[in-house]
Amino acid sequence: MGSGQNIPIAGISLAAVTFVALLSLGTDFVIALAVLTVWVGSLLVAAGRPPEPPKAKTRQRLTLDSISDLIEHFSAPLIITDRNTIALANLAARKMLGQHIIGQDARVALRQPEAVMLLGSSRQSEAIVRGLVRRGDIWQILRQRLDDRLAMLEFINQTAEADISRAHTDFVANASHELRTPLAAILGYVETLQEGDGTLDTPTAKKFLGIIEREAQRLHALVSDLMSLSRVEAEKHDLPTTRIDLAELVERAACDAAGPQRLDRLALDLAAEPVVLGDTQQLEQVVRNLVDNAMKYGAADAPVRVRLDLAQGDLARIAVEDEGEGIAPEQIPHLTRRFYRTDPGRSRASGGTGLGLAIVKHIVERHRGRLDITSELGKGTRVVVRLPLADMADLAPEGAAEGAVPDENAQVS
Repeated sequence: MGSGQNIPIAGISLAAVTFVALLSLGTDFVIALAVLTVWVGSLLVAAGRPPEPPKAKTRQRLTLDSISDLIEHFSAPLIITDRNTIALANLAARKMLGQHIIGQDARVALRQPEAVMLLGSSRQSEAIVRGLVRRGDIWQILRQRLDDRLAMLEFINQTAEADISRAHTDFVANASHELRTPLAAILGYVETLQEGDGTLDTPTAKKFLGIIEREAQRLHALVSDLMSLSRVEAEKHDLPTTRIDLAELVERAACDAAGPQRLDRLALDLAAEPVVLGDTQQLEQVVRNLVDNAMKYGAADAPVRVRLDLAQGDLARIAVEDEGEGIAPEQIPHLTRRFYRTDPGRSRASGGTGLGLAIVKHIVERHRGRLDITSELGKGTRVVVRLPLADMADLAPEGAAEGAVPDENAQVS
């Protein structure tokens, strides 16, 4: 029986007595049982209580205090408006737009036409706003009505996604351009040789073949650097674990980069023998790239100095210094961008791919190190790489390239 029913004990007892009496009087058993069943069923139906009507749910009215406690520590900036006046702003929103916005007209606080149009909407809507906080940033603003007076604005920062997309687009465009240039030269000279039909004199043919070989080598170097950069970026979150004698590595890689023809210009100063945790191949590539750049862009009759010592007691420091023309201060922050060149014509003529310093920066970051570039016009350039020693590597924070911007959306020397 349900909990909402009272069992009619007396009535059921009377029905049972009647059932027995009918049987004793000789009434057919089926008829007596039918009478009992109908009687008891009627009593039970009559005793049943009607279900209680459901209690009406009363909707609690939103209050600013309750909303404030709910949204204060959300990571996304949130603003509550009361008829276009900013009644609440969580911590993230106050950091973004300033403490003074509470009580201010939202149209004045946001300023942007797209945001102002959004405030006038009577339904849930969204808008993309550029330059809301600083020039070039991109925000998606979502507006949700809470009741007839209150509405919530949620701000989603889409600047990083836009930067990544633009960086990928620029990288593909720059890589395509760099690949097309040597290919065009190769195809052009091959076509000229074919059209000559054997009538070209030997010196001219040798000259053309030399250009084809040089451009093919440049193309090979560019593809190799692109693959190397791709591998470094794919492994940038994997900490190296091999213990490396840095003095031996620096000496080997520097001599390899100089080669027999330029070895007399190399001045090595191995003042320490530090041990670091690293990737041997990648650290050799760092030293080779830096020494090769210094040899190419330094004065042809001046030495390139490579020094290895300790800095601050817990860092191994590799410094590569040339005595070239130097780099203008405004160009230094861009040097580690892919395909950025301070002198495009000279860089291409010397066989540069425009990716060397980008590779160096990513390798140094993977090793939790620091990259610092300083230069003075007319005197030369100094590039310093600092790496944590093996005993300190686990404690070292992830480094950033000093003197170079972290974005990749343009072009590296």
